[in-house]
Amino acid sequence: MEPFKNFTGRVVPLDRANVDTDAIIPKQFLKSIKRSGFGPYLFDEWRYLDHGEPGMDCINRPLNTAFVLNDPRYAGAEILLARENFGCGSSREHAPWALADFGIRVILAPSYAEIFFSNCFKNGILPIVLEAEIIDRLFAEAKGADALRLVVDLPRQTLTLDSASIPFTVDAFRKQCLIEGLDDIGLTLKHVDSIRVFEARRRVEAPWIFLADRT
Repeated sequence: MEPFKNFTGRVVPLDRANVDTDAIIPKQFLKSIKRSGFGPYLFDEWRYLDHGEPGMDCINRPLNTAFVLNDPRYAGAEILLARENFGCGSSREHAPWALADFGIRVILAPSYAEIFFSNCFKNGILPIVLEAEIIDRLFAEAKGADALRLVVDLPRQTLTLDSASIPFTVDAFRKQCLIEGLDDIGLTLKHVDSIRVFEARRRVEAPWIFLADRT
């Protein structure tokens, strides 16, 4: 997982509440577990006018020009602005995979589904909870003629809009994992020397456990 770095990003405003994971990445795309290649199918049923299937070339698919991700103002957006209960529905980890593969690094919303919220941190995405009033203000700014840009500073836990600073809270452990680029596997590998010492000791203390290794 890539370490999370401070950046200035463009905001794409998805003005919908209760966006579920099947809308984020429809079920037909769950066959792959590679974590990559899902970006072109993000919000597939809203983004395109035809039915998407795995392996389709999305370059020439008919676009739904009314959908916000197809608005040229928001091309290259790295920050997704949404309404309450974002990521509800099934617990599929493909949802944050698709968002990350598209280029989304930060999500701003008043609330999230619990499992989706946790999965974001494990896949290099920072989901930030903000008060509804702040979300309303950001939507008003983001829907202007020019795309809204925010400075994201994770170590200081602030968003900066023009000269105004918006603080946010984040769990200290999850914050450090993002900064260091550590997912569950990365966290385990930090203790690889201790694991090897434990396994060597267990081979001496309980050799019968490892008899299967010799077959």
